Amino acid sequence: MFRFGEPTYLYLLLLLPFLAAFYLYSNYKRRKNIRRFGDPTLLAQLMPDVSKYRPDVKFWIIFVAIGLFSVLLARPQFGSKLETVKRKGVEVIIALDISNSMLAQDVQPSRLEKAKRLISRLVDELDNDKVGMIVFAGDAFTQLPITSDYISAKMFLESINPSLISKQGTAIGEAINLAARSFTPQEGVGRAIIVITDGENHEGGAVEAAKAAAEKGIQVSVLGVGMPDGAPILVEGTNDYRRDREGNVIVTRLNEAMCQEIAKEGKGIYVRVDNSNSAQRAINQEVNKMAKSDVESKVYTEFNEQFQAIAWVILLLLLAEILILDRKNPLFKNIHLFSNKK
Repeated sequence: MFRFGEPTYLYLLLLLPFLAAFYLYSNYKRRKNIRRFGDPTLLAQLMPDVSKYRPDVKFWIIFVAIGLFSVLLARPQFGSKLETVKRKGVEVIIALDISNSMLAQDVQPSRLEKAKRLISRLVDELDNDKVGMIVFAGDAFTQLPITSDYISAKMFLESINPSLISKQGTAIGEAINLAARSFTPQEGVGRAIIVITDGENHEGGAVEAAKAAAEKGIQVSVLGVGMPDGAPILVEGTNDYRRDREGNVIVTRLNEAMCQEIAKEGKGIYVRVDNSNSAQRAINQEVNKMAKSDVESKVYTEFNEQFQAIAWVILLLLLAEILILDRKNPLFKNIHLFSNKK
């Protein structure tokens, strides 16, 4: 497994575009000033020892060296020893509704984006726990099997969008059943399913699925995204809204009563996700209240530093920059490889 020991230093890479832009602008101003004094070709003949390309080569060498130095400071590492360890934690599977109605913007920036941000913060709060993700619309499928790899969880989260499932609908029952089957077989571990949905076009079976999960000791909580008053569904890439066959704008509304019933039968909580962070705090508290048991995880316990190769490359680049003179080398000024003179 590859990781950075100090990933914060990677933010230094954000300075590189500004450095490149400053250098290019400086070159532009320099050429502009030269043209003010006379013809650039004539001036080049008057200064035969001035190299046109060497300053650029030297700059880009330094540019690459700075980028590599940022990576070096971040301490790239490869895992060398995989071990099974036991930690106190719980298992959480998040079932996310990705039907088209989740594109409504009664919650900013949209129901789906708000839900994804909430999940990202929830993953950040997990400690020694396992997390999995299921997405659903008319069908449900596993987006991320249950894991303790939070980095992968957030990477998979970024790729979620309604195009992953073509069949429209809100198969909450199918998602809960799939989630209930997705936990590890380990005994004595606290388990929870967090359903994030607007509950519209509910296809039935969700309450029964939540009740069956609760009987197995799996808590089912629901986060309702949206507002009861509803909102139109924006067509992605346009300023228009989705319409029915008669041409009327479709308004999608949060089915709060159904969400509350699912949470009640699932022995969990229901929280409406609005434009505040109240839902985030409530679900974090609910997860923290769960009984934490020993959770087995395979983790890398030893990491080998990989900075040596990068350090050598940086050293070679700096030596090359020093050896390349700003002016043409006088030792080679009489050598004309491409000259037509005889």
